[in-house]
Amino acid sequence: MTADDVRESAAALARQALGLPELAHARTVAAYVSVGSEPGTLALLDALRARGARVLLPALLPDNDLDWGAYEGEDSLTRVRHGAKMALLEPSGPRLGPDAVTEADVVLLPGLAVDARGMRLGRGGGSYDRVLARLDRAGARPALVVLLYDTEVVARVPAEPHDRPVHAVVTPSGVRRFG
Repeated sequence: MTADDVRESAAALARQALGLPELAHARTVAAYVSVGSEPGTLALLDALRARGARVLLPALLPDNDLDWGAYEGEDSLTRVRHGAKMALLEPSGPRLGPDAVTEADVVLLPGLAVDARGMRLGRGGGSYDRVLARLDRAGARPALVVLLYDTEVVARVPAEPHDRPVHAVVTPSGVRRFG
């Protein structure tokens, strides 16, 4: 994709996501800053803040679990390199602890693909598996939404017994909900 394609996809993704009723009424949204070839999320993060939502962003811990911090705009992000892994943009403010995600009304998840069952294929680090398990243990029931390109919605992805389906996938061309 060209740089223009990436920008246009990010804007379309934000428009589609902002149309979700779950996000329209969300007080707190746990999200992430896209990296590499992932669909861009900054326009969406800024729009959520402009609506008055509290936006939480992850900070990767040494054991691949996630801590959380508040997003206060693009200037509040710091580029952090985690060993040989890619550099991530993380919130530079105070850390709120791994359990802060349990306050979210909506959790926006990254992924490589999602299938017709709503099963999400992640990058394999287990960070979001831990987040989903933490939500279950806390009895939290936020809407789980994965953000992808249209071509990343596929017939089937591998699933493990601990995997949980998402409620919806948002792509630049639309929203698909799962049972």
